[in-house]
Amino acid sequence: MLIIRPERKEYYTRITEMNNLAFKQENEGRLVENLRKNTDFIPGLSLVAEEDNELVGHILFFPIKIINDKLIHTSLALAPMSVHPSRQKKGIGSALVRQGLKAAKEKGFKSVIVVGHANYYPRFGFKPASGWNIKAPFDVPKDVFMAVELTENGLKNVAGTVKYPDEFNDV
Repeated sequence: MLIIRPERKEYYTRITEMNNLAFKQENEGRLVENLRKNTDFIPGLSLVAEEDNELVGHILFFPIKIINDKLIHTSLALAPMSVHPSRQKKGIGSALVRQGLKAAKEKGFKSVIVVGHANYYPRFGFKPASGWNIKAPFDVPKDVFMAVELTENGLKNVAGTVKYPDEFNDV
């Protein structure tokens, strides 16, 4: 049975290891470690998936800003999300995304931004962020830079460029 819950301190090492395995590099594991040290980190938005008392997945949502000339809006970045390679394609990632979006909405957030697979994230309501005139701070194809509204009109009158915390630049 799959259980999704907020991460606990005793999971930290396993979360790093799983991100490293899932992404076949150390950047994402290091990103999670570094974001935990940031004062904007929200423990209830770093979730793990457990199956048979084994950690099999992790997802992190972290506050970001959408900035234009006049306004600054707060949103969340979905990054990273990992599933242990031996457990991929079994619905664990989908369960993490759904539960994470629900937790984000419960915490009062109105939107989430993701850089991800164009064929995966639309099933959760994500659409190209360009539809709201929201831009990435780096070059990325429009179909992989996406946003979802967690509340009706959650991105109404929001436009600008996403500003990620410095930790995202360090990996």
